[in-house]
Amino acid sequence: MDTLYHQTNKQIQEVQSLMGNLERTDRQSVHLLENELLGRIEQIFNHLERLEILASKEPPNRRQNAKLRVDQLKYDTQHIRTGLQNFQHRRYTREAQEREREELISRTYTTNDADTSIPIDETLQLNTNLNSAHRGMDDLLGSGSSILNGLRDQRGTLKGTHKKMLDVANMLGLSNTVMRLIERRATQDKLIMIGGMLATCVFMFLVIRYLG
Repeated sequence: MDTLYHQTNKQIQEVQSLMGNLERTDRQSVHLLENELLGRIEQIFNHLERLEILASKEPPNRRQNAKLRVDQLKYDTQHIRTGLQNFQHRRYTREAQEREREELISRTYTTNDADTSIPIDETLQLNTNLNSAHRGMDDLLGSGSSILNGLRDQRGTLKGTHKKMLDVANMLGLSNTVMRLIERRATQDKLIMIGGMLATCVFMFLVIRYLG
């Protein structure tokens, strides 16, 4: 395990060093460097999976320390991957802005060109639609929260009713068979309530996912 640990740690340090070259690499070569970094990061994660298995097989007095060392390597690698993803996102955004600027500069207009007007109305309409969608989602979340609160209140009521029924049953000396039937019905009601809560949560998640 120690050999693989030191090898993986060395690979992480090499990737960290290469990350510093991203900002200085020209546009034509940055794709190659990104692909190389992605390949190395993937290889490091494969080593980490192997290290986790080896750490679990260490003697009890060394196992905890071995797991902590592997977790630290995993944290460093995830941090590197996040940094690479952020760099790629910034690069994609910058390149898109440059393309839009070049298209705008290179575009030629004539005196009768109807497209010379800037589509401000479309942008305003899009912004209005987005605001309306956000308000609708807020209203939906508020309704969902009210439903969940109502279900929780019903659950409390059912618990109280169940307890009172048990108390009355004990006072009246009902048989064990009747008691089990009452408890079974209470369990069924609880499952129905939990199912309703889960269905509401799934519905809210799907609405947020597709409307967002």
